[in-house]
Amino acid sequence: MEFRPCIDIHNGRVKQIVGGSLVDADDSAKENFVAGQDAAFFAHLYKEAGIRGGHVIVLNAKDSPHYAETKAQALAALREYPGGLQVGGGITAENAKEFLEAGASHVIVTSYVFSDGRIRYDRLDEFRAAVGRERLVLDLSCRKRQDGYYIVTDRWQRMTEERVCEELLERLSGSCDEFLVHAVDVEGKANGIERELAALLGAWGKIPVTYAGGVASFDDLKLLRQLGRDRLHVTIGSALDLFGGTMEFDKVLAYVRGEQ
Repeated sequence: MEFRPCIDIHNGRVKQIVGGSLVDADDSAKENFVAGQDAAFFAHLYKEAGIRGGHVIVLNAKDSPHYAETKAQALAALREYPGGLQVGGGITAENAKEFLEAGASHVIVTSYVFSDGRIRYDRLDEFRAAVGRERLVLDLSCRKRQDGYYIVTDRWQRMTEERVCEELLERLSGSCDEFLVHAVDVEGKANGIERELAALLGAWGKIPVTYAGGVASFDDLKLLRQLGRDRLHVTIGSALDLFGGTMEFDKVLAYVRGEQ
């Protein structure tokens, strides 16, 4: 298990929001925390701590009046920690190069590949040709239905017909370096992890997978380690003291590194 930190940016500010609460029409979201520091501050903090693989997420749509300032924050974070952070949010085969040249180690892709409710394999091939498999992360963030977990796109506002299962993970793993999976129903609520999803992801575990959503305590970290068979990396948002929560950043690092 590794700790993969986050820098979520909305309307030009680093925030923690409740998953699935984004509304593109008026750029609104239910906020848990709004940081006083900019994105580069957090990038520098993660760099000094020696943590790699965190993700910078642009939460405004490209047609938002706030997109330019949000994107500028993301680029500043990438330049502060070149090679140490991944970036997602509106990434396409056309604009990926700009973010990679700014310092992103990987680009994170969802909506461009998962379009109209299905996987667009032509776009996946296009992306892999543009940036290389080794620099591509597929975001499989999902919500639960009665028969399983289904990928959601467009800042978690649109449900697809693609179910997260071992067959899907196997099929997509040849086209990317890692998976990022937000459990959207519990994201931002700091009320416990999605146990069934964690177990599913850990049972497969053939390439790196980062789980995000609901971690509220060290008991949750212990449970995630058990259910994920110590194969899953973890993101902690609203529960982290950096973002107004009670879990101390230094203690989280010590735990995942096996120092406590």
